[in-house]
Amino acid sequence: MRTELNLTRRLDRVFARLDREPERPAHLDVPRMSRHRVVLFTATLAFYLAIVWAVVITSWLVRLDWQVMFFRPYQQWSEIHWFVDYYVVLGQRGPTAVMVAAWLGWRSWRQHTLRPLLTLGASLLLLNITVGAAKYGMGRLGPHYATVIGSNEMGLGGDIFPSGHTANAVVTWGILAYLASTPTARRWLSAVSAVTSLGVGMATVYLGTHWLSDVLLGWAAGLLILLALPWCEPLIARAETAVFDLRDRWRARRGRTAPAPTVPVPVVLKPRTAPAGQPAPAREPVASVRGPRAPIHLAPGPHTARSERTPLTPAGSRRPPHADRLPRGASQPARPVSGG
Repeated sequence: MRTELNLTRRLDRVFARLDREPERPAHLDVPRMSRHRVVLFTATLAFYLAIVWAVVITSWLVRLDWQVMFFRPYQQWSEIHWFVDYYVVLGQRGPTAVMVAAWLGWRSWRQHTLRPLLTLGASLLLLNITVGAAKYGMGRLGPHYATVIGSNEMGLGGDIFPSGHTANAVVTWGILAYLASTPTARRWLSAVSAVTSLGVGMATVYLGTHWLSDVLLGWAAGLLILLALPWCEPLIARAETAVFDLRDRWRARRGRTAPAPTVPVPVVLKPRTAPAGQPAPAREPVASVRGPRAPIHLAPGPHTARSERTPLTPAGSRRPPHADRLPRGASQPARPVSGG
């Protein structure tokens, strides 16, 4: 009995505490990242910084870059050059953004939400800011513009480190897995996006447009953006609410009915009555406002009524005239007697 009483008191204290705490709006709550995601984000960030440090100090990774460049894969396997030229398009910003935006736009229309498109826009914005700042901040030259053999080519005004093609492939195709509605679809899309981004990175190394370390840093940069997207969800929710509010106000302003035009009310004039003891004034005759008729022009000669005319045929009339249609005073002609 005492145990039940203590439990009841504890529950009362919890409910009282909950009643005192004000409720926060849903869009102000920062989503909690899972422990697995936090660990993966931390490990990816450490890998990113390690790649940058290895290139800055011209370590074994830079020597590996030069060895791959001297190997010239585009000459060793020249028969697949045409395929790689087309495959590397899967990492270009314009074509991939258009394809993915078309699919996510259709999903937004079906689900009546802007979250897929806004999430894609937020990820591409983060990609441009972070990768663009790293490119121009480190200023590394590419393999085709290298000046000293074995150097890291850092700080020479280049924009090759990290690989933008690789990071864009990771983000653009990975956003489909991030927005998947079922766990099975998420796993399959994650595998497809990983293979696609891996192939795009290797294609840039094959063509000689990027160092191998550029591709490694591009993979890490794209993965960091995907892992950081849950922190952007409150801003995405606010943006969606603002867009829908703006749409509702615009519809309300457009659908507002215009004021009905005022119709003049006819005024009925009462006849003026004469004062008592005086005769009512006589009304003046009102002249007709109808103008004279235009003269009717007829052809010269005697004119007969239509009922008095003999019906005509192209060969002339052979029917005898009717007695009831003859003019008054005219005698009926005698019928010819045929001889038998």
